[in-house]
Amino acid sequence: MCGNNMSAPLPAIVPAAKKATAAVIFLHGLGDTGHGWAEAFAGIRSPHVKYICPHAPVTPVSLNMNMAMPSWFDIIGLSPDAQEDEAGIKQAAENVKLLVEQEVRNGIPSHRIILGGFSQGGALALYTTLTTQQKLAGVLALSCWLPLRTTFPQGSINAVNKDIPILQCHGDCDPLVPLMFGSLTSERLKTMLNPGNITFKTYSGMMHSSCIEEMTDAKQFIDKHLPPVD
Repeated sequence: MCGNNMSAPLPAIVPAAKKATAAVIFLHGLGDTGHGWAEAFAGIRSPHVKYICPHAPVTPVSLNMNMAMPSWFDIIGLSPDAQEDEAGIKQAAENVKLLVEQEVRNGIPSHRIILGGFSQGGALALYTTLTTQQKLAGVLALSCWLPLRTTFPQGSINAVNKDIPILQCHGDCDPLVPLMFGSLTSERLKTMLNPGNITFKTYSGMMHSSCIEEMTDAKQFIDKHLPPVD
């Protein structure tokens, strides 16, 4: 991740099969890398879209007894009232904005970029979208929550992405990030943004993972909001 001090390797990338006119930047979950998600997107790719799956830096995580693992920010607990790593979340969001800027310099305008993520990565994608000045094409938020939710004002926010389409997906058997967190997040997003553009889908029997049906829905969302331009 160039231009900052995060000692993470270069992202896993699925290049566009022809000229890239759009991009998906997708952030993995705690303890993972971008490689598995790059493989998943390779299976649903559209020829004009570039898929970028960065790797989080390896850092101690409070939730896991300070063991070092890939993590976008520290997680202290998984309950809704758990203390949050505000400084770490804000710094991570700045690093994601740099990734978007890099693609803009590569010739892909920000409004042709979907930001997404799974679990901790999805949380970071949502937070970044709500705090950036970059107009994005959409958010793919899988099995996640909205971090630092008390830092946002009540009611609708006057942000550049206030009309952004969001596809939020969650398994109804998720033991790590319970479905209730996802549905509460969706309801909160609807009060902040244009509620008509927010879709919350649940998947029967799915735990803290993904499934073919979810990836099919993700592909439809990407194809709808990043259509070919030529």
